Amino acid sequence: MLRQINGLHHVTSISSSAVENNAFFTDLLGLRRVKKTVNFDAPDVYHLYYGDGVGSPGTVMTYFPFPNAGRGKHGTGEVGLTRFAIPTGSAANWTDRLGTFGVEALEQVTTFGATELRFHGPDGDELALVEVDDDRTPWTKVLPDDMAIRGFHSVSLRLADTGPTAELLRFMGYEASETEGDVTRFVRPDGNAANVVDLEAAPGAPQARQGAGSVHHIAFSVDNRARQLEVREALADAGFQVTPVIDRDYFKAIYFRTPGGVLFEVATNDPGFDRDEDRDHLGEGLKLPSQHEHLRSELVKHLEPIDG
Repeated sequence: MLRQINGLHHVTSISSSAVENNAFFTDLLGLRRVKKTVNFDAPDVYHLYYGDGVGSPGTVMTYFPFPNAGRGKHGTGEVGLTRFAIPTGSAANWTDRLGTFGVEALEQVTTFGATELRFHGPDGDELALVEVDDDRTPWTKVLPDDMAIRGFHSVSLRLADTGPTAELLRFMGYEASETEGDVTRFVRPDGNAANVVDLEAAPGAPQARQGAGSVHHIAFSVDNRARQLEVREALADAGFQVTPVIDRDYFKAIYFRTPGGVLFEVATNDPGFDRDEDRDHLGEGLKLPSQHEHLRSELVKHLEPIDG
C-alpha cells in the first residue's frame, strides 16, 4: 500500500468559453485565478487555474476552455461531482448568492451528515459546496472569510462497477469509511484537507461522453519527485500503464487510466505557481511553456481576452 499520496492536488475539466468560465470561478465562487497559460498539447487553447491565494495543492480547479465545445454527456466512467469546502454555517448565504447569480440545478442535500449545496456550472458541470470545519486560509478578495471556499472537499466517481477502483484506492492508501445508499466514501488518513474520494455505483447508467462540463482528469498530490517516482514504480509493478514523468512547469505529472475509466494523475507539490510570477500578481500575465514561447504573438491575437 502506498503512503506517499496526500489527497487531491487538482481537478481538470473542459469548458466552452474562457470568459464565462473565468467569471464563474472568480466573480461568483470567489477563487483566485493563479495561472493563465495554455494547453501543452493544444497551445491555441487556454489552461486556466483557480484556487486559493497561492494555488496550494488540494485547492486548484483547472480548465481547458475549448471554444464552442459541445456539452459532454454525464454517466459512468467519469467524475460525477466535484465538491468544495465552505465554512460551517455558510450554506444559507451561499444559497442566496448562487440564486442571485441564477445558477442551474441548485439544491440542498445532506450527505454523510454534512450540509451540501449542489448546482451546475456554465457547461452543466456537476459541482457542490459542503459545510465543514476547515482551517485552510482562503482567498478573500471577493468573499469574506466566513463564506470563502477553502479548497476541495472531495470528488465522487460514478462507475458501473466500483470494485476494481475501490481496490485501487486502497492500494493508494485510502480507507473505506462509510456507505450511504449507492455511495461509499474513501478517506486518506493523515492526508491533506482534500483527502476524500467517493465511489458511486451506477450499474444501469449509460456511459459518459466527454465534452464541455466534463472532468478531464483528477490529480493526486505527492510532496516531491522522489515520492512520485516511488508511486510510479509501484503502480507499474501492479500492472498499470503509467506515463513517463511529464514536466508541467508548475508540477511534475504522471498519468494512468483507472479500471473504471477515469484518468488519474499524480502531481508533485513543487515547484508551485509562483515559479514564474510574483505571488502578488499570480494569474495576470499569459505564461507559456518554453516550447510554445515562439508562438506568443500569434496566440495573443487568437486567444480570447480575459478580464480580471
